[in-house]
Amino acid sequence: MSTHDTTRHATGQSQHREQPYDGADCHCGSGSSKTLVADAPRIALAGAPNAGKTSIYNALTGLHAKTGNYPGVTVQRSMGTCKVGGKTLTIEDLPGAYSLDPISPDEQIVHDVLTGTSTTVSAPDALVIVVDATTLQRGMNFIAEALSLGLPTCLVVTMTDELSRRSGRLNVAALGQALGIPAVRVIGHRGVGMPDLRAQLAQVENWQRTPLPPPTTPDEITSWADSVLAAADYQAPESDQITSAVDKVLLRPVPGTIVFFTIMFFFFQAIFTWAAPFQDAIEGGFGDLGQLVHEWLDQSHPLIAGLLGDGLIGGVGAVLTFIPQIIIMFLIIAVLEGVGYMSRAAFLMDKVMSIAGLEGRAFVALLSSLACAIPGIMATRTLPSTKDRVATMLAAPLMTCSARLPVYVIMISLTVDSKAKVGPFGTRGLVMFALYLLGAVSAMAAAWVVKRLTDRGGVLLPFYMEMPPYRMPRLRTVLIMVWDACKGFLKKAGTIITLTTVILWVLLNVPMRSDAQFSAHCSASAECAAVSAAVEDPESSTVKGDDGQVITDADELGKLLDAQKTSYTMDNSWAATVGKAVQPVFEPLGFDWRINVATLSSLAARETFVATLGQIAAAEDPEEPAAHLATMTYQQDTLTNKAGDLLFNPATVIAILVFFVYALQCMATAGAMRRETGTWKWPIIAYTYMFVTAWIMAALSRALVAAFM
Repeated sequence: MSTHDTTRHATGQSQHREQPYDGADCHCGSGSSKTLVADAPRIALAGAPNAGKTSIYNALTGLHAKTGNYPGVTVQRSMGTCKVGGKTLTIEDLPGAYSLDPISPDEQIVHDVLTGTSTTVSAPDALVIVVDATTLQRGMNFIAEALSLGLPTCLVVTMTDELSRRSGRLNVAALGQALGIPAVRVIGHRGVGMPDLRAQLAQVENWQRTPLPPPTTPDEITSWADSVLAAADYQAPESDQITSAVDKVLLRPVPGTIVFFTIMFFFFQAIFTWAAPFQDAIEGGFGDLGQLVHEWLDQSHPLIAGLLGDGLIGGVGAVLTFIPQIIIMFLIIAVLEGVGYMSRAAFLMDKVMSIAGLEGRAFVALLSSLACAIPGIMATRTLPSTKDRVATMLAAPLMTCSARLPVYVIMISLTVDSKAKVGPFGTRGLVMFALYLLGAVSAMAAAWVVKRLTDRGGVLLPFYMEMPPYRMPRLRTVLIMVWDACKGFLKKAGTIITLTTVILWVLLNVPMRSDAQFSAHCSASAECAAVSAAVEDPESSTVKGDDGQVITDADELGKLLDAQKTSYTMDNSWAATVGKAVQPVFEPLGFDWRINVATLSSLAARETFVATLGQIAAAEDPEEPAAHLATMTYQQDTLTNKAGDLLFNPATVIAILVFFVYALQCMATAGAMRRETGTWKWPIIAYTYMFVTAWIMAALSRALVAAFM
């Protein structure tokens, strides 16, 4: 436990009873089986946070529910099937709980399920209590409360290898005899003891109930626990020397804070530097594929060529090029989780969080939002205070999730040279770090405001959190987390983004324009007329490429004319009509109708912003769509720019980046917030305040940058 406070919160505070949420649409893998067997005996896994329940659950069911070397990873019920001894069992992984006297929504879930007071599920048929051998003395309280339920029970003792390594001892069989229930020693990540546990599950109908219920008063429980542990020849472990030595640095305010920000700093440097070659390769592959599609289908099926080459490959491909960054991001996060650093970060940030009226566990929820806001919102179940939960939920979407990463990368790449450095550090990484830091500071500010408005007289509750020993991360666990993240990203790209891309392609190409209409437009446009004349007589061409050289190649000129046709169609499409209709709203930010359309599409999912721009760029320049973004210009004079000015100039890029820092732009996050709070009130408030804040901050940022350009 943290030395900050080991006291449970006082009784009598308001409880917010929640219905379990079983499956969020986010960048994380699901831990639930889709093929549960009806009427199969249901066995619940319960115990303290970080005791190893989920590892046992994964080993029994073959599923990949998330595990981590810090408390609070499991914040929802997961269910899967297990076949043992010719019978099928339903295994239920419950959130971690220190007691059946609930002080938080996740503990309330455990209490309601095990006591049969839940309105949605009945009590389980049997119970498996999972306890950590290194913290067994503290875990005896939960064992006493669980045995009092009168359910057929089996005890699973984990971390016995860690107990022995730290000069502790325990006779597991004697412990089971003292309690009057079967007991099994299991080391989940190594598979030790799993055959014995399966053998016990095969005869679950024969599990004993404790012959004598444990006492219920605190003093009696303490005496009872001492007697049981003495009978089991239990000796508590010595403190872990490595953990103690490292924590002397990491848990001290000054050096700990320096280490934390150093880790975060190199985190963002790595995202750019390590991923660059892989991203270039993927981008080149999609570019070649789109060009190949056009070569095959342009003559025979131009509409299909446009849909496939520009819509799907140009749009979805633009998003998929960021897979390397996603892999690196989740790889680093998985390593930090596996090592056990997350608890230290939460402890370190407790005082910082207190400034916003929150406690350290809120930091865990906010930190989870770096991957996806949805698990971050779900992680608020560990917070005892309902008002703290609401404040943290409204702040969590401001933390920079992985969905923002493609937008940040492409916008930064348009304005910051890849070779630019500040000292030994890449400038792109520094800008990315600044954006993430801005999101974190803004999240803290939002939480502070919400707490001031909703809980002016509230008392800050004490903070407690398990401090697990440092461990080497398991390769399998790390790879599973990275794979689940990528799978979730690919699933999103294959569903929401693909659907949005197809719809946008239609909107960008409807109504179709006749050759006569294009000819009339071309004759009135000097640029288009020059390209058309060059196509007729390449030798007399005056058309210059991006490199400033006159283009005389007939094929290249033909592609430029096709791009002119596409651009003309897009400029007069339904999408352009919508984008121009909202121009008064976004014009102070420097956005033109193309950015407006991309921004509106991103209100469903942020990644579609990149997909939309990729689609437009691929249509206007099939050969080098990514490079074309850097050369796109304003088509007409606006309040902030003139026709011919670069579209993605520094001021506009800053406005886009700041807008994406603050805007919600994720319907799945709003849905998760609705499920957690039971009302649409808070999602609507979140969307409104974040959009207004995004607009104001983007406008101010643009004006500030423009003033110094």
